[in-house]
Amino acid sequence: MTNDIPTIYDVARLCGVSASTVSRTFARPDKVSAATSAKVRAAAEELGYAARFPAAVQRRAATKLLAITVADFSNPFYNQLVWGAQIASGHAGYELILADFHESSAREKAEHERLLDVADGIVIGSSRLSDPALRKIAAKKPTVVVSREVRGVASLVPDNASGIRAAMSLLHGLGHTAVTYVAGPEASWADAARYRAVCDASAAAGHSAQRIGPFLPTFEDGLGAARQLVDRPPTAIIAHNDMLAIGLMHGLQAAGIRIPEDVSIVGIDDVLASRLVTPKLTTIALPALQLGLQAVRNVVALVRGAVPKSDSALVMPVQLKVRESTGPARRAQSLR
Repeated sequence: MTNDIPTIYDVARLCGVSASTVSRTFARPDKVSAATSAKVRAAAEELGYAARFPAAVQRRAATKLLAITVADFSNPFYNQLVWGAQIASGHAGYELILADFHESSAREKAEHERLLDVADGIVIGSSRLSDPALRKIAAKKPTVVVSREVRGVASLVPDNASGIRAAMSLLHGLGHTAVTYVAGPEASWADAARYRAVCDASAAAGHSAQRIGPFLPTFEDGLGAARQLVDRPPTAIIAHNDMLAIGLMHGLQAAGIRIPEDVSIVGIDDVLASRLVTPKLTTIALPALQLGLQAVRNVVALVRGAVPKSDSALVMPVQLKVRESTGPARRAQSLR
């Protein structure tokens, strides 16, 4: 009688690896490369193969481990987010695994495939994946998404709209009738939300807004954005994040453009560097530490069987920190 149930050997033949490699992919994913893991899992899904582990392996898969993935750990915002997550994990009796996908959606997908096998729950920080891909992860493992609203998945977001409105009100009050938004990564949900808020606030005031980018949210890309603006600088800029804003400041100042006398600049995040630069950066302070704390508390609750009370994201308050990089709009004249 023919056995129609696919075996580990069928998966191995289909993807051209050994049976032991297929076994390690499911039982010890840390021992298999991301590319091999993706190939094996695709073959298993095509065949309808379901891995069957011994009891000892099943117990290892639930050993008080949580995971957090971030877009770029060199970004100081994520330092605070992870710190909050680590504090909350420790209080709940869990260890925390960190994965950095370096602004790559392909790498993010591979990291999540690995983590699904080793973590009890996952916190996803600023994902670059599609909503359906995130729902698929959440269907397999308790998941909380940060800085992104995904219907049907537990989500936490800072109040981007109110922060941008406060910054735009400040700039309009200083006489700026046009604001340039320097955009972050193209796949960033938060970036789209911030630019939409800039446009809404500008339209409500009868003013104009423009956008340049996208840029990576880094100091180096801020310098690049400055090079694009230096010949015809706007009077006011809101940048996707503080590091981009600080790069902009340095690039414009190096070209002889004064901050804020010639150009006012607002950042987003309130990282430590925003208070160390000259002039000190006006910024929208996001509650990164609190986001990390709350995200882990929520994912632990999901692991323990809680059901989200709402399909909407939990919105956390932000605060505009007015410092030295914003001032009255300059008179209409050439700076070059």
